[in-house]
Amino acid sequence: MIHKRLLRPDRLRQVPAGFSWVDHRLVRNDYLSRCDCCALALYLFLVTVGDAEGLSYYSDAAICRRLHLQPEELKSARTRCDKPDLIAYQRPLYQVLSLAEPAVAAEPRSSERAGQTQSVADILGRALQGGGP
Repeated sequence: MIHKRLLRPDRLRQVPAGFSWVDHRLVRNDYLSRCDCCALALYLFLVTVGDAEGLSYYSDAAICRRLHLQPEELKSARTRCDKPDLIAYQRPLYQVLSLAEPAVAAEPRSSERAGQTQSVADILGRALQGGGP
């Protein structure tokens, strides 16, 4: 029997509070453009079969059968999901990771912005994030 353990306890997946079981930050934070179709199919499969902690231990052969992939395609898909930090893999265990928030660039001090034109969207974005005008 396989003993399941978190591969990345610091990135325990939580079901998002939004309207979907699949985290909408995949779209909002542009994760989808970093993956090809095979990687996205693998990610969806792992989200679907994972337990409450995002863990699953399907074999490569079973995943290939279910997703109609060749072993080389699965290996490539796994790498494409690993690079943007969507999954962790340590044979035979997969963990779907929580999605990281994108890094926020440091805002210039107000004296550095003096005299520069700012869009309403930028001002509202900073205000909503607690950064003020």
